[in-house]
Amino acid sequence: MLPLKIIKGDATSPQAKGPKLIAHIANDLGGWGKGFVLAISRRWPEPERAYRQWHRDRAHNDFGLGATQLVQVRPDIWVANMVAQHGLKSGSAGPPIRYDAVERCLTTVAEHAAALSASVHMPRIGCGLAGGRWDRIEPLIVTALSAHDIPVTVYDFD
Repeated sequence: MLPLKIIKGDATSPQAKGPKLIAHIANDLGGWGKGFVLAISRRWPEPERAYRQWHRDRAHNDFGLGATQLVQVRPDIWVANMVAQHGLKSGSAGPPIRYDAVERCLTTVAEHAAALSASVHMPRIGCGLAGGRWDRIEPLIVTALSAHDIPVTVYDFD
């Protein structure tokens, strides 16, 4: 099992050699405009464009909680749009994060990372606007990725 690495830095500028997969959480409403997605869009337009198209065509595809869309942005970098946030705000059902959806998304990310021989890079997914708790997210990452010897780096942005 590979240890989870946590460093200071920018997850849109992954610090590794070889193929890299950047994972982040998106909502199930098709909204893209706050949080880490803005950093992604500043660097590459493709993930936002693909996510919005995926949402628009949701009647004919797998868009929904637990689904993951992989978008290649450079020859050696892919962005994983992981739908694991229900809505945008906390309500009677708690924060928008859906841990079961995070788990399904991370399993899919692990499959893609293994097929690409890629390392995985991410901010503390689900812990910003989605309202999740790191003590619940981190074990999901370890189980889905680190336990399968997929290198994972989590970035704390200054």
